[in-house]
Parts: sequence; C-alpha cells; structure tokens
Amino acid sequence: MADMSGNALKRPHPEDADDNSQKRTRSNNGSPAPGQGGPVPAKPDIAKMVAEARAKADAVRARLQAARGGATAPPPPPPATGSASPAPPAPSPAMSKLEQMKARVAAATQRASAPSQPRPAAPTPAYQPPTRDEEGMSKGRGGLDVGLHPALLSDATSDFRSGKAKQVKPKRAGGPQLDLSGPSVEDIKNNPYFDPSLNPKATVAKPRQSRQLLFNEKGKYIQQAAALRRQAQLEAMKKKIADKARQAGLDEEMDVEKSFLVSAPPAIEWWDDGIVSGGDYSAMEDQKNIKIDTPDTIITPYIQHPVQLEPPQEKHVPAQKAMYLTPKEQAKIRRQRRAADLKEEQAKIRLGLVEAPAPKVKKSNLMRVLGEQAVKDPTAVEARVTREIADRKDAHEHANEERKLTKEQRREKLAAQQEKDASLGIFQSVYRIDSLASGRNRFKIGKNAEQNNLTGICVMHPKINLVVVEGGKHSINSYRKLMVNRIDWTENPGSDRAAADSPEAQVAWLSTQDEKGEPRDFSQNTCHLIWEGQAKGRSFKRWFGARVCETDSAAKEALSRAKMENFWTLAKSFKPAEY
Repeated sequence: MADMSGNALKRPHPEDADDNSQKRTRSNNGSPAPGQGGPVPAKPDIAKMVAEARAKADAVRARLQAARGGATAPPPPPPATGSASPAPPAPSPAMSKLEQMKARVAAATQRASAPSQPRPAAPTPAYQPPTRDEEGMSKGRGGLDVGLHPALLSDATSDFRSGKAKQVKPKRAGGPQLDLSGPSVEDIKNNPYFDPSLNPKATVAKPRQSRQLLFNEKGKYIQQAAALRRQAQLEAMKKKIADKARQAGLDEEMDVEKSFLVSAPPAIEWWDDGIVSGGDYSAMEDQKNIKIDTPDTIITPYIQHPVQLEPPQEKHVPAQKAMYLTPKEQAKIRRQRRAADLKEEQAKIRLGLVEAPAPKVKKSNLMRVLGEQAVKDPTAVEARVTREIADRKDAHEHANEERKLTKEQRREKLAAQQEKDASLGIFQSVYRIDSLASGRNRFKIGKNAEQNNLTGICVMHPKINLVVVEGGKHSINSYRKLMVNRIDWTENPGSDRAAADSPEAQVAWLSTQDEKGEPRDFSQNTCHLIWEGQAKGRSFKRWFGARVCETDSAAKEALSRAKMENFWTLAKSFKPAEY
C-alpha cells in the first residue's frame, strides 16, 4: 500500500534509488535537471523487459481464472514450428499490481503482432458478479477512478451491461490477398481476341517511373539578362552611328545594316543549264555536251510573239449611275447650299476680308430700302434702281457666256467622248438601200458618219446600195436611228443636183429625174439593217465616202480591201421580212 504522500507509486531515481522520498530538482522549462557528475545509466535490455512483462501478464491471467470459477485455464497453445520466441516465465506472486498491468499490456501487444493460431474454444462461464479484487483491478489507480479497457483484461471478457460473456475472436492475418499484377504475355497471346499485329509490349502496362526534379543552374537567368542588356546596348550604338553617318552624308559607307557577304557564283547559270549537259561549264570542252544541234535541244528556228490583249472584262464594267433626286430634294439641297455660302460670306464681311455688297434694290423694295431719298427725289432714285437692275442682268449674262465652251473646246470634248466610247468595243452595222439617187440623203449619210467618228464606206450600184459603218456603241446606235427612222427615203427633192465634176453626175441612174425630165418615183425606196455586231477591231482607217461601182466585181473589189466582200453577197440575197 502506498503512503499518504504517494511516494511508493513514483519512479525511483537512478542516482538515489535508496531514497525514493527524495524528489529531483526541476529546471525552469519543466524537465528534470540533469545530474551533476553522476554516472551515465546503462542501455536497458528490451528483451528482458518484454519477457518479464509477459510473465507478469500470464500470472495475472491465471489468478483471474482461478478467482472466477476455479476452472483450470486451458493449456497454452504449442509454439509454432520455427518460432524463436521463448515461453513467457511464470508469474511471480510478489509482483505489484502496477507491474502486473504492464505485463498484461505487453502480452496483448505481442498477441496482436504474432500470427494467429487455432485454439480450442473455451466454455463460456456463467456470469458472476466481480469480486472485490476484480473491481480493484478493473479500476485504475488515481483520483479519476477510470476502469481499464476490457481488451487489457483477457481474451474473453464479460459484457457487464448485458450480463453475458463475450468472446473476442482473434483477427486472421493469413487471408487471401488481391492479385494486382496484370496478365502475362502468354495469357494475352492465348486470348482468342488477341491481335498479333499489335506489339505485345504495348499491351502490358509499363511501370510508372517517377520524374526527377530539374533545377535551373545558378546564374542562368542572370546570364540571360546580361546578354539582353548587351544586345540592347549594341543596337543603341548601331542606331547612334547610323544617325551620325546620315547627318555627315556617309550613310552608304558606314551603314552597318547594309553590309552583307556576296555568295559564290553557281557552277552553271540557269539559262545555260538546258544547253550544256554535265552541270558545269568545264563540260563545254567536249562538243558532245553542247546541245545546240541535237534533237533534244531547246533552240529552234521558231520565234513566238504573244499577242498582247487587254482584259476585255475591264472595258465593260458599268459606270456608277448618278443618284436622281426628286424636285423637293433638289430644292432642299439648293437651299442648304445657298445658306452655307451666305453664312460664309457674312463671316468674311465681319472679319473685314471682303467689302460689304451694296444693297440689292428693286422697284418692289424701293421705299423700304431708300425711304428718305425716295421721298426727297423719287425720279432720281427710280432711275438709279433701274440702272442697277440692268447692270445686274448684264453681269449675269456675261458670267453665263464665260462659262460656255468655245467651238474648239466642244469639238475636243465630243472627240474625247467618242474615243472613250470606241475604247469599250468596236461595233459594225451594214445597211441595204434600194436607191441613193437623192444627193441630200447621200450628204446625210456621209456627214453623220464623220460627226459620229465612224469609219466605213458607201458602195453605190444600179440595183442596190450598201453602207458599212463601224465605231463605238453609242455612235452606232445614233447612226442606226438616222438610217432607219430619221431619213425619209421615199422623198424626192427634185431640184437636187450634184456637182458637174463629181462621179455621181456622170451616171444617169443617180439622177432624181427620168429621161423625160420628170421627178422619179421613190415611193418603194427602203432601207434595211441586214447585219449588226461586235468586231475585234476597225477594218477601215477612215470614212471613205461613196464609191460608184457599175458592176458586182467592182463592188466586191471596193470591199475586199477591208475583207468584207461577203457583205455584198449577203445584201444581194437579203429578203425583207413581211409583216
């Protein structure tokens, strides 16, 4: 039994084992102060301590079994084959209860770590109330009065709450383990669904390899920063040198950026590669390597001159159409423009840049503008107003005359428009006329062809007449309206006579009068458009005028210069459609 001070329960100090009542001095940090010059304690024997703890635990177990029912404890299981652990020694009755508890803890720890072995089932004893000694053992020492865990008492403990004995079954450590290894290569090949085209190594999972840490070397980024700074300094120096050279006029000599290395010339130039075989000019020493007269040479007596044609689609791009406005929109735009001009004029007058105009006096505002002067002398004021009105009218008409184009300017403008029209494409039209005896009609045909910048010819024959013209689309359309609509081919002027020295006056079938001197009947005279289309270019250099041809051969000869004799055949075989 411990004394009232509780010194018997304290651990004896190794230095003063005889005097247990003496306490060791503690340091300021709460840990025991180290011994002053005492002997160093020896290393404890762990195996000896474990053996003693096992012996004490077995002694406590035997005493508990004897106290419960006097039943003999089952014999301990025989040691496993090959087991090197010695049997626990018999418990000593002289053990203190604290030492017995430590022995039981050590025995439970060894039993949990040792492999499980089959042992016979012990009979379940009937419940008996615990004795005074068991109650003392089940309760801990100290002021808390806390009981021990049932696992520390014995393998078979009693459930005091239900009054039934409960046997604790030891855990089995030798059960079946889960096979985590993958299939072998033989099993994979024996699989009926195995594809032999696959690599067997690819089907087997490779063991994962841990990636090592890669650290940057010391000073790596410092060196990079230093290199960038040197590059920036070099660029700044080059720029500074270039600026100084540009100021001094030595840009071409000292420009660092333009310096380059000249590459070596090739062994043979590309334009000689097809003539000299061998890949080098040294092969020209042998005449067999020069391919000039050989069948596979690239030199031939033929020269190709490609025809340079402008893209035709660019000529027919439609021009942007003007936006037509309604009368109200036109009036609105005119009003806004005049208001802006008036505002600008007033600003100039306020700044003194221009002189203020004289008041615009009319007879309707005469009294309002010149009130006092009109009352004093109305006759003089009226004359003055009339004179100013006439001056303003003359200035307006003079400004209109100045804006008009001169005769030469109008001619140049018309020629430019006709040339632009012809640049978009050349069109041809051929007309068949029954009679051209009227000199007035012959004049209209020739004059309009010249005014519309048309080229062509007029062939006159006793039976039929042919007019061939070519030019721009707008000019051809205007000439077609003249030939088909404007000219009255059935009219006979009567007094129309040709000049005496002209070829038309030499033939009788070009006269407007018959042999008796009476006017001829042109009521059946007609004009038909027999062909119209686009041509590659102009066939005539100018308007050749009217040509008198007595025979068909002469008419074809006049057209053969432009390679248009087929039109004469077409005109003779033409039959107008009957409506």
